[in-house]
Amino acid sequence: MRTLGQDFKAFVLRGNVIDLAVAVVVGAAFGALVTSLVTDLITPLIAAIGGQPNFGELIFTINSSEFFYGRFLNAVISFLVIAAVIFFLVVKPMNYLLERSRREPTPDPTTTKCPACLSEISIRASRCAFCTTELSGTGNA
Repeated sequence: MRTLGQDFKAFVLRGNVIDLAVAVVVGAAFGALVTSLVTDLITPLIAAIGGQPNFGELIFTINSSEFFYGRFLNAVISFLVIAAVIFFLVVKPMNYLLERSRREPTPDPTTTKCPACLSEISIRASRCAFCTTELSGTGNA
């Protein structure tokens, strides 16, 4: 009889759980990298064009409450950059590989074998061109 600890160990050591954990860690690191790219490079360029020294500090105030819409815009741009990278570096190549691996359906046969001489003949033939055997149930008639 297996113990709860053995069941948990078997679950954790499955390949897909470990792969998922690695993917989460790499994804978090990639997200931090893109967030830094957007916060430290892209939005300051946009802010410089717009005349603001720091895009992330854009705020408006209502009744002494500050709304940091610049930070929200940073998050939106980060999301769009991550989505674009995933789309162009993961989704498009995978779709291409899946499409390439699909086999074309075999076309309907246009020929068959004569039952008497086994020669290759048209499926529309009513008589074999090689042995002149009359073919029943085939042809244009």
